[in-house]
Amino acid sequence: MSSQSVLEVAFGRIVKLAEARGLPEVVVSTSYRTPSLKVRSKHFVRLKDPETLVLHCPSEQKALLMEISPEIYFETPHYVGQPAVLIRLDAIEDEELALRLEDAWRFKAPGTLAR
Repeated sequence: MSSQSVLEVAFGRIVKLAEARGLPEVVVSTSYRTPSLKVRSKHFVRLKDPETLVLHCPSEQKALLMEISPEIYFETPHYVGQPAVLIRLDAIEDEELALRLEDAWRFKAPGTLAR
C-alpha cells in the first residue's frame, strides 16, 4: 500500500466522525500533501502521519488538553506557540475525538456559520 493510501485509510475515521457530528460546510481537502478537513477554505484538522492528527484550537485549550491528557495531546518544537495541538490517534476514543473535531470546526468557522 502506498504511503498516500495509508494516510487516506487513517483519515477515514476522522471524516466519519466529522460527518456524524453534522458539521456544516466541511470539505475534504489536503494540507502539506496530507488529508485535511476545512470549513469555508480554512483548514481545521489535518493528518500529520497515520498515527498523528494536527488539530487547530485556541492556545488556552491546547495547554489544558496537554496538561490533562499528555498521553493523547502533545506538541513538537514546530508547534510551540501555534494554535494547534497534536493528537495520538491510537490513544483517543471516538467520542472525545468527535468533540475535539467540533471544537476545531467552531474555532475556524465564521461566527455566522458556527451559530
